[in-house]
Amino acid sequence: MASYFDEIARNRIKSLLLMAVFTAFFTAIIYIFVLLLGGGLIAVGIGFALVLVYAAVVYFIGDRAVLKFSKAKEADRKAYPVLYDIVEGLAAASQVPVPRIYIQDDPNPNAFATGRNRKASSIVVTRGLISSMNKEELEGVIAHEMSHIYNNDIQFMMIAVVFAGAIGLASIFLRGIFWFGGFGNNRNSGGGMLFLVALVVGVLAPIFALLIRLAISRRREYMADANGARLIRNPGALASALKKIQQYDASPKATPVRSANEMTASLYFSNPFKAKSVMGIFSTHPPIEERISRLEHMY
Repeated sequence: MASYFDEIARNRIKSLLLMAVFTAFFTAIIYIFVLLLGGGLIAVGIGFALVLVYAAVVYFIGDRAVLKFSKAKEADRKAYPVLYDIVEGLAAASQVPVPRIYIQDDPNPNAFATGRNRKASSIVVTRGLISSMNKEELEGVIAHEMSHIYNNDIQFMMIAVVFAGAIGLASIFLRGIFWFGGFGNNRNSGGGMLFLVALVVGVLAPIFALLIRLAISRRREYMADANGARLIRNPGALASALKKIQQYDASPKATPVRSANEMTASLYFSNPFKAKSVMGIFSTHPPIEERISRLEHMY
């Protein structure tokens, strides 16, 4: 059995290691790209500056875009007093400002957190979650989402998305250089090997970047489970909520979250698509059975 703190520490270390790999990989992609263009340190600096601009845009408008895409509406306190009580109580226990609360009109039992930082965050819950969970289970799910806010997972995953997007764009340019026969001088001056490396990287880099981003997402889910269980001192409630979601996913009437997409899927408490449709290393979430098992063996 593992304690809350052991589980949190283990997953934090693994997340940081994955992010270090991501950073090194991203730097290598930029370096190869600059070599092909024949640039120097100035070109590398320009490349990083463009990524910073891209990150700033994502940072300032990303949460609003997610809320708009999810078609979430701000919850009425009079209609959802229990939900407000839970969120406010957990915010006080986490020592973070109370996030804004939204309702997503969807039968899939799910939730997610978004925002720029702890002071400007939101929690979204589906009608399916509210109707299917008892108070303790709902508290467990909200504690999980509050942990994402407390752990700065919103910013953490934003960085991962920015890196993955930048790598994807660089890969498109690298493939374009090859297919359209650009920079022929590099080939004739001994740069043929570099050109071949650029082609391979251009094809494989987006896949590798996606795998790293998904691996980071799964690690942060384990950590939010552990921290959420610690917050409410009741890992069984969170495990029970996951079991209900597992039962829902197995039902023939189960439907994916209608407004979820590939970019927002990793935000959700559980896989917003049919669980059996996305498996293994290409899944945004760890296996739900493993999450339940870890919670049941946690103290």
